[in-house]
Amino acid sequence: MKAVVGETVVAEAADEAVVRMEGNVYFPPDSVVAGVLRDSPTPYTCPWKGRAQYHDVLVGETVLNDGAWSYPAVKESAAARVGRDFSGYVAFDGRQVRIEI
Repeated sequence: MKAVVGETVVAEAADEAVVRMEGNVYFPPDSVVAGVLRDSPTPYTCPWKGRAQYHDVLVGETVLNDGAWSYPAVKESAAARVGRDFSGYVAFDGRQVRIEI
């Protein structure tokens, strides 16, 4: 799986390494290209996953505000529901970042 902005791959992982939920693909933290994410101040808390961290996606001169998000420390019940701990995994906004299978 790949997350792509224009022609630039910003994350890439094997299909079995990603987590799919609620129509989004969450990439393991080590599959995201270094330097493409910058923490955003946008607040959000999911009732079942916990506190989210939004990220701006930086590719060259392009800045995609809130183009990605992660859950730094998911609730235990969320990890159990999904079948694995996905703390730190990164999902990308499909309106801004193309996900390729």
